[in-house]
This record gives sequence, structure tokens and C-alpha cells, in this order.
Amino acid sequence: MHLARYQEAALKTLQPSAAGIDPVLVPLLGLIGETGSVITAYKKRLRDGANVAPSKPQLREELGDALWYIAALANRLDLNLEDVAAASLEKAKDRWRATPANERMRFDADYPAHEQLPRKTTVTFTPTLNPDGRNVIVVTREDGSTAGDPLTSASHIEDDYRFHDALHLGHAAVLGWSPVTRFLLGCKRRSRPGVDEAEDGGRAIAIEEGISALVFSYASRHRYFEDVRHVDHELLTTIDHMTAHLEVNVLRTADWEKAIMTGYDAWRQLRKYGGGVLELDLDAQTVTCIKP
Repeated sequence: MHLARYQEAALKTLQPSAAGIDPVLVPLLGLIGETGSVITAYKKRLRDGANVAPSKPQLREELGDALWYIAALANRLDLNLEDVAAASLEKAKDRWRATPANERMRFDADYPAHEQLPRKTTVTFTPTLNPDGRNVIVVTREDGSTAGDPLTSASHIEDDYRFHDALHLGHAAVLGWSPVTRFLLGCKRRSRPGVDEAEDGGRAIAIEEGISALVFSYASRHRYFEDVRHVDHELLTTIDHMTAHLEVNVLRTADWEKAIMTGYDAWRQLRKYGGGVLELDLDAQTVTCIKP
């Protein structure tokens, strides 16, 4: 049965609300009640075993009652049940299915080669001491030139944030997007000033650095993703809002989660070894750490 036909049939049995009662309230409370009934039925299944209670027909009945109230509530809110279902599937796809390889977009495909993120390259993280005695990381490109300034963790507590450029490389590898990596590797798209300013310029760099700091704060409370492979949806939604005006907004939250995990896998290796070489491979969407 199509959801539209089901909703139409369900509404034929929807009773009018009493005078003075919000028409949304009855189906809303009904949905809450039926959800509790489904939970109770499953609790009995856990307690007594699948062969004892409740049966599939009983569970089907409880779920059917919940579906009826969803259809009624959607109608009261002037929503089409098929539209609700389609939007739900799209949200789930965005959250849990990374963009397939054959659909991945290259944001710099039609730019000169020197303005494209390199498909494969290496970046070296070398620990050293500043003249003032601080531990810093010097990041160098494949050709040996320095990429940016020496990095400290810029914190009263040493948490190895000085290796955080690995996180930007994770963004570049999986998303094909990273204004910070473009700056570090010297491949900003200067041939188009508007793009260079809006997509590769200071504001975009600040946004990516903000994302890096935000996720790092979250990661520090989750063992830096050592044994966690998912990020809270609320954090991914915040990232989506932060990048809504940038070219990367066409990608899915599942892509962002994959990029975050890729970057942190490399970051943890650099932290373990105290430095090393990262191999960036945009085609394979990987960042691989070579032990120093």
C-alpha cells in the first residue's frame, strides 16, 4: 500500500476533536501512548524471550497503531505522509551514506594543475625546539619547502594540537576541500580572484580552523576517536551550518564524518610517533602515516 493511500484511508476513521481542544493534541498524545505500547511489548520480548511474548502479530498491531497516529498527526500539521517518508530517507542517506566514488565532485578540476590539490603528495611533520625552548612542529611539503609557520599546541595544557594539520589533510583527502591545505601546499585558485577570496581566502580558512578546533574539543572527550567511529549528529549539523555558503556544502554529513575519522586516524599516529610523514591520496580518500 502506498503511504498516500494509507493516510487517506486512516483519515476516514479520524474522529473530530472536542470543542476547545487543539486538534493536534489527540493524535500527538496517541502517538506517545502507542510508542510506549511498542516499548512495553519489546520489553516483554527481552524479559520472556522471543518464543514466549509478544508474537509478531501483536508487535505488528502495536506498530500499526503508532503508524495510524503518525498519519493522523501529519494531517493535522498539514503534512503529506509520503513527503515525510521521502524526507526521512534523504536525511538518513545524508547522515549514513558517504557520496559514492562515481558521484564525487572535484572542486578544482577545471583549474590549472598548480592550483589543484595534488592527487598524491606527502607532508612531513618534524618535531623541533624553538629558541625559547618550546616544542614545535615544522610542517614541510614534498619538495622540502616549509608549509606555514612552526606550530605549538597554543594551550596551557599540552594536548598535541600542534599536529592538527593532519585533520585538514583528512578534509582534503575525503572531501576534496580544505582552504587550509590549499594555503599550506600553495595551490590556492588565484586565477579566479572571486573564488580565491570566497573559497580559499581568510574567511574560509578561519571557518575550517574553527571546525578543526570545535571537533578537537569534542574528540578530546571521546578518546580522540580511538574506539569511536561516529560523531554526534548535532556536531555534524553545526559544521553543515558553518559551511553552508561554501562549495563543500554539496557534500553529505556522512562525508564529513568520514573526513573527520580519516584525519584523526592520521593525527593519532603522529601523536604516537612524535611526528612522521603523511601520504595524502585524494583518489583513494586516504591519509597514511609513515613511521619516522
